[in-house]
Order: sequence, then C-alpha cells, then structure tokens
Amino acid sequence: MQTMEQVIRQHCVLDDEDLQWLTQLVDEWSLLADLAFADLILWVPDVDDNVFWACAQVRPTTGPTSLEDDVVGEEIAYDPEHLVTEAYLGQEISQTSGNKLHAGIPVDVQAIPILSGDRVLAVVEMHTNQMGVRAPGALEDAYLEAAQVIAGMVHRHQFPLGGDRRVPWVSPRVGDGMMRVSREGVIVYASPNALSAYRRLGLTMDLYGEDFVAITRSLSQERMPVERPLAASLAGRGSSELDLETGTANVRLRVLPLAAADGPDGLLVMCRDTTELRSRERQLVTKDATIREIHHRVKNNLQTVAALLRLQARRISSVEAKGALNDAMKRVAAIAVVHEILSQAFDAAVKFDDVADRLLKMVGDVAATGGKVRMVREGSFGYVPADVATSLSLVLTELCQNAVEHGLREQSGEVLVRPLQEDGELVVDVVNHGEPLPEGFRITSSTSLGLSIVSTLVADLGGTFRLATEGDATTATVRVPLI
Repeated sequence: MQTMEQVIRQHCVLDDEDLQWLTQLVDEWSLLADLAFADLILWVPDVDDNVFWACAQVRPTTGPTSLEDDVVGEEIAYDPEHLVTEAYLGQEISQTSGNKLHAGIPVDVQAIPILSGDRVLAVVEMHTNQMGVRAPGALEDAYLEAAQVIAGMVHRHQFPLGGDRRVPWVSPRVGDGMMRVSREGVIVYASPNALSAYRRLGLTMDLYGEDFVAITRSLSQERMPVERPLAASLAGRGSSELDLETGTANVRLRVLPLAAADGPDGLLVMCRDTTELRSRERQLVTKDATIREIHHRVKNNLQTVAALLRLQARRISSVEAKGALNDAMKRVAAIAVVHEILSQAFDAAVKFDDVADRLLKMVGDVAATGGKVRMVREGSFGYVPADVATSLSLVLTELCQNAVEHGLREQSGEVLVRPLQEDGELVVDVVNHGEPLPEGFRITSSTSLGLSIVSTLVADLGGTFRLATEGDATTATVRVPLI
C-alpha cells in the first residue's frame, strides 16, 4: 500500500506547507474518528480536479468499521454525483440524506472539504456504520457533539491545533476519559472514566458544573503549576498536555481548545490514569540506575585488579613473568573500559568508537618497547550490542598489541584500525607495515596466547578471524555478526 506522501507527490500539486498540514491532520484525526464512531478517508485532488485520490485512512476504536478494505491509492474520477466531488465543488460540508448500503451495511456518509483561503485543500470523508451504532446516551451524545465541532474546525482549516503534539503511547485518547468544558470554563460533561481518574487524584465531589481550572488546580496544589498551561489552553493557544500527580495517583491530561464559526467554543479534555505507567517507568529508572552502578563498581574492581597486577609486575625479577603480568593487566584494563562506558550511559548497545579510542591510546602508551607508534582509527564501529562489546574490546586490544610487539617490534610505525558495519556484520581490519608473518604461518598452529584468546572469543561471537601478510602489509581481519 502506498504512503500518503507517495500518493500526493505522484498525483497532486500541493506545496510543502500544505503537505505538512495534511500530515499533521492525519497524526491527530483519530480523535475525530473516535468521537464520530466513523471511518475517515482523506481525498486529495489530482492535477485534474475532476479526479480525487485516497491518500490516508483511519478506523474508529469506539465503534465498528464501515470499510473492511483499505482504500488508500484508489481514485474517484469524473463522478459529479459523488459526495466528495459535491463537497469539493460546493466548498460546504455534504452528507447523504439517508443510510446508504455498503456491502449490505447501512452507512451514513459525510464529506468535509478543508478550506484554505478560497480553495479546497482536500476532503475528509466520514463513514459511520449504522448497523452497529451504539445506543444513544449521555456519553454518545457528548462524543457526537464534540465530533461536530471538530468537523467544523477541520472544514475551516482550524484543526489540527498548534501546541503539544500527541505522543501515541502516552497521550490520552477519547476512550480513556473525556470532559467537555463550556466557553465559561465550566465542566458540562465528564465521562465515567474521567470521573474515576479524578477520584484517584482525591476528588470527593462531582465534576459536573465545576470550574475546570479551579478544581484541577485544587487537586494538585503545591505540586505543580498547572494554572499556566490550562490558562494558555483557555486562551486558545493550542493543544497542551500536562501531568497531574498526587501521592497516590498520576493522571495525564490533553487539553484542546475548540472553536465554532463565531469564536471559541470551550475545551475538549481527555484524561488518562497513568498511575501504573508512571510506576513502571520509575521501576525502570531505578533498575537502570542500579545496573549503571553495578557497571561502575565492576569497573572500579577491575581497575584495582589491574593495579595489583602492575604492582606485582614491578616487584618480580623474571622477564617472562613480568611480561605475562603486564599482558594480564592490559586485558583486565580493556574489560574495565567497556564497563566504564556502560556505567555512564547504560543501553542495549554501546557506541564502540569511544571504547576503541581509549583502548588504542592505552595500547599505544604501553605496548611499544622502542620507537614511536601511532594508533589510528579510520572509520566508525557504530553501535555494538553490550553483550558483544566486552569480547570485542579484548579482541581489539590483543590484535593491536600483537601488531605493535610482533609486527613493528622495536621500530617506529603506524597501526591502522579500520572498522566497518555492513549487512548486519562488523568487519574490523588491524593493519601494520612492519615485519611480515613467518613463512608457512597458520593461526591454528600458533603458540601465541593472544591469538588463541582472539580465536576463541571471535568463535564464541559466531564470527571469523583471519591473519595474513599481503605485500608489505600484515592484516588481521575480524568479522562479527551484530544481529
């Protein structure tokens, strides 16, 4: 199925400003669909304005759908009797005089032209399934009355509003709880869910007939300055979202100023009890802080171990033992670097460039026994899964140390580290232009502990390791899958 932008770019002559407006409408129009219990289709005129294209569609969550099939990408061509054509040409809201049958279901259809100056930008077609229509009651009447107001705002190019954008996973929807506030700021209707949410905040009276700003402020006094955003909403400065919090409950409000043809028409307020959601968020924050603290302590402990190994190496007389202790110290320090990064910003993935740069500096400072060695990174590791980062840090340390000690030996030179992510795989080349590998060299027959560590760790990660001399360059290549 084509996207809205693809349909518009292919068939229409709308500019970027009009496209942005229609995109914002589609972001917010689920509100109208839920209030009207209706499916909505957005029709845009072709270059030939006798043709219209369906570029977006939404179904209600409060009632049955009227359209089982998706219609995005379909067209209305040269049909003067079609309701969309009638609304477009007449620039007025049009509707059927009676229920039309669609696939055997009685459907009430309404077409709302979106005016932009003296032209019609697009047409919103509303389809209401009358067979599954909800029984009339105060809730349904309040929904439909608000839907009528918002339909008029869509027609006059007044909806969507400016202000806070809706956040799909947090912002309240109509079914979560709805209040209708009059022009005077008095609550004239509150749904049962809205009343329940306010009860959790500590309300002991009814919401009907109360001043919306005053009663909301009284429930959260000395906790947050809610009067400013509410006052801004009452003044018609766009939609706003705010959180009310007490010691026992959290409620999120979405406040939308409504407008009639003759001026402001009060507010539509949706509210959602987010107590459980906020509780889970606090638990996640606590767990995140705990995990970061654990990484911090592991890093400190590893640095202590590395310091002990360094002290022991200074006190031992055997050159071979001193070298082994120094190698162990560097391996422990490499692991500590990863835990230090994780302690600063724990996540499922690590920005490994920071880790690599610290490791290269460490190896360059302590691995060279003579001459001057430059460690250079060309390219980016990108983000590496946290469970891969520790092993990869050891692999990188061993390869760079091996390049310095065995490739460059006591001469000056440069070690190049070239990382690249491609097709879900990380490829790392460690290159030096020093001593070539011995003739007939094979990794499997090598007695080097460092190469044995690299081979084992790469195999555990499901990757491959290759070491070869080509021309005057010796290259160690590691390939590790990241997904």
